[in-house]
Amino acid sequence: MNSVHFPSDTGEHAIVLTRVAETHWHALEDDRVVGRGETSRRSDGRIFLSIDSWHDAVFDRLAEAMLADLPRPLHTVVDEADTDLRANWVRAGFTTRRREWEYLVPTDPSVTGLGSAPLPSGVTIVPAGDAVLTELSTVDREIREEVGWADLPAEVVLRPDGITAADLPKYVVAATPGGYAGFARVVRVTRLPRIGLVAVKAAQRRRGIARALLAHALGSLHRSGIGTAAAEVHEANAAATALFEGIGARRASSNLELVIR
Repeated sequence: MNSVHFPSDTGEHAIVLTRVAETHWHALEDDRVVGRGETSRRSDGRIFLSIDSWHDAVFDRLAEAMLADLPRPLHTVVDEADTDLRANWVRAGFTTRRREWEYLVPTDPSVTGLGSAPLPSGVTIVPAGDAVLTELSTVDREIREEVGWADLPAEVVLRPDGITAADLPKYVVAATPGGYAGFARVVRVTRLPRIGLVAVKAAQRRRGIARALLAHALGSLHRSGIGTAAAEVHEANAAATALFEGIGARRASSNLELVIR
């Protein structure tokens, strides 16, 4: 890969920027790695950037090199409380596209009020891991098409066979006689599980299905000894905000998606 040399703003040695792989850049000063840049392509085609550097000057050089090499638009996500990192991306030309509120959600049914929530008529809950993969992937794609891929979390990777919901143990599904109506995705990779997405098909909304999915998902966590989960809600999604705040979730932080076009 080609390298570019810049005068150093951090010391007496030049900064050498190298694209070491298709998705990775390194910044070296005196043969030490002082910064790294990386890209990832989400299932909807959006390209997200991340930069880890010792100094703002190195960040600027990496951002300049990456922006010169990559097609736009380009995206990144930052913790809104990390004002220094946000300032670095703004300096590179990025602007805020959307805000996600992060909530801490109690799992105890006596706190959420979900313990006595009846299932909507004709709806059954398929426990995590028991869904039919092809049907789950179909409803996932249908919901994403209804809402817009760019307005849903993009952590799910689209496989070559078109499957978008391959990790069955993460999915609790609402089933109706006409097929799957929605699902909740629960990620349990840390001690604080995350409700990655609660989604219901447009024709099945306002029936209490999302509430039933949350009741099952949170109840399962509570029975396994977990008292709190995390959830992210787009600030413009009034229905989701009302749902989570109505079961006692409290807002803890926020993330910003930034974009340069």
